[in-house]
Amino acid sequence: MRISIVRPRDLGTSDLDQWRVLQGADPAFDSPFLSPEFTIAVGALQDRVRVAVLHDGPDVVGFLPFERHPMGIGMPVAAGLTDAQGLVHAKDLEIDPHQLIKACDLAVFEFDHLIPGQPLLQPGHTRHPSPIIDLRDGYASYIETIKLKSGKTYRSTAYKTRKLQRDVGAIHHDYATTDLAPLHTLLGWKTDQYRRTGRTDRFARPWIVELVERLLATDTEHFGGVLDMLYVDGEPVAGHFGVRTGTTLAGWFPAYDTSYAKYSPGLIHHLAMAERAAAAGIQIIDMGRGEKEYKEKLKNGEYEVAEGRIARPSAGAGVHWMLRVPARKARGTVLSNPALRNTADRVLKTFGRLRTSIQSP
Repeated sequence: MRISIVRPRDLGTSDLDQWRVLQGADPAFDSPFLSPEFTIAVGALQDRVRVAVLHDGPDVVGFLPFERHPMGIGMPVAAGLTDAQGLVHAKDLEIDPHQLIKACDLAVFEFDHLIPGQPLLQPGHTRHPSPIIDLRDGYASYIETIKLKSGKTYRSTAYKTRKLQRDVGAIHHDYATTDLAPLHTLLGWKTDQYRRTGRTDRFARPWIVELVERLLATDTEHFGGVLDMLYVDGEPVAGHFGVRTGTTLAGWFPAYDTSYAKYSPGLIHHLAMAERAAAAGIQIIDMGRGEKEYKEKLKNGEYEVAEGRIARPSAGAGVHWMLRVPARKARGTVLSNPALRNTADRVLKTFGRLRTSIQSP
């Protein structure tokens, strides 16, 4: 086994073709976050992005996209943003994960959404459910499942859809638009949501905004950005921006105008999005790991992702352990306990309201 480390921009046409072949050979790899286009887009904006290319004799048998941070700390590409991480590799590939991160010149590789079946996966890593909307049997079949599983939610959403139209006006859904204006409206809603709930505003980092704009302009057979918006009487009320392969749409940035909150515009929008996505050939909407009420109501299946790290004995790995592992374990304890999770959520929302009131003119 030979491993070479390259920048995304230095991957050749044959490398990209082989990456797509390997990605298409295993359904576990069917996530846009594991597509070469995503790594190249992030690499154009972040110099720390690298790709480990695995060679077995004359054959390329794997690609590991990663970020190299100071002290040899390794993370997935766009860490903190992605819902699928890992090595895209040939079937039955065997490799020592410690050998792999050594070849990447890393002391430790940390992840929180590692996909199943990875050579990187070890017994001590924590598994988490990742809810999906499974459209492989068609949208009508999905809706029948939701009526049985979440009948009250479905009936309530249908009623609120009719009421929204009576109170405000006709509903229009614009799927796969490439217009920047509604994108910026959506990002503004998302920023407000982050602040309101006490979370870090991802769009305060200009490179993430530029990444989203670049992905919006990308539309190929294998990969593309997808923006869809829900309008009422011509005014935007909810939307979502995600990325897709040919058959999987990754749920990424959903948000809505809170002035319409009583109509549950997020649920109305997600059902409309699922219908249009299914018509466009999408078979799976991956809503991503996380305890969210709307995901529980809309899901009809789930994947599994892992959280953990692989480390070699080194000063960098030791520092990383002290800074990250105890905090991650504490966070895991909170998230696994509904009472603690709800308390933490209330604290964050209180902080968000205070921060918003302080920042208001």
